[in-house]
Amino acid sequence: MNSPGAAGKPDTNPTLTVLGFKHQLVYHLHFWSFLAVAPLVLLQWRQGHLLLASLLILFCLNAVVVIVFLRFRGHYFLKGRLFPILALICAIYSTAINGHTGLYWAYPAAAALFFLLPLREATAFNVIFLVGMSVVSFLKFPETEFWRITFSLGLTCLFVMLFAWLVGRLQMELMRLATKDPLTGCQNRSQLADELNSQIQMRERYERVCSIILIDLDYFRLVNDRWGHLAGDRVLQEVPKRILRRLRESDKIFRSGGEEFVLVLPGTRQKDAYQLARELLTSISATPFGEGIKATASASVAELGKGETWSVWLNRADIALYQCKERGRNQVVSAQILEDAQEPAPEITDESLRAQ
Repeated sequence: MNSPGAAGKPDTNPTLTVLGFKHQLVYHLHFWSFLAVAPLVLLQWRQGHLLLASLLILFCLNAVVVIVFLRFRGHYFLKGRLFPILALICAIYSTAINGHTGLYWAYPAAAALFFLLPLREATAFNVIFLVGMSVVSFLKFPETEFWRITFSLGLTCLFVMLFAWLVGRLQMELMRLATKDPLTGCQNRSQLADELNSQIQMRERYERVCSIILIDLDYFRLVNDRWGHLAGDRVLQEVPKRILRRLRESDKIFRSGGEEFVLVLPGTRQKDAYQLARELLTSISATPFGEGIKATASASVAELGKGETWSVWLNRADIALYQCKERGRNQVVSAQILEDAQEPAPEITDESLRAQ
């Protein structure tokens, strides 16, 4: 059996990777739930519990639909809302008519919700479930058993909720480490290609323009050699702060490596990006970075061309940055605007993303 996302090349986008693992988890939970519940349909039918058998049939049908949607469309059918509704109703009703036999299914049903739904929704469903099970237990079992069932089920829900909360916090921290540059707080290189591809799609669908700016600090090694690496790190931390003061909320900044930064400016023409780049270079060079440390930067701008891939687009900007350095640095050079980028261009390399 192949679960979604199990085959093929692993995705380099952390967000899509996490989503793929979530889909695998949902896939397997529904698959094994189907195998466990399907035989109960016949059992309850033979015992004359037709309503419960019908509810279990709906549960199994929902599991099949979710599995099919995940397997062939990569889509979570109704975002899993039917699973908790049917699972909890079946568990409560089965306990009401079958006693302890139905109670056994309450614990896995309650725990499964925290792996299928967002934490708040799962908690809300479990509170409703716990109240329902408490009422049934009070009516069905002796008082001593009622308290044992209520507290044991409540503690199970609490422990699984805490576990799901901690896993969620861990996931968020891992996402941050995977997508953010630890020194500057900018998005890192792994996110750049996805953002550029997103802008290319916006260009193809809605004809929305987009430009990028490459900024590279001039002679940054001299800063490290003269004032030390700690001072160099402080400069690298301060540069994005100065840049962000001039950017819009929709603009994004990436650290592509070393002392080079990439700015993605949606809805911006190359001439406007050029003017912004000049202002950013002035902002970088105007004020020392403490202890008399002065720095300048070189920049290039490139507007997305029609039919262009992200690597060709970035490569044009990289070539313009190289030209900027040949002309003396501390200035802005515009890349050649392409009207149609159907011809193949050399692929960009790791080295071409770094300062020449």
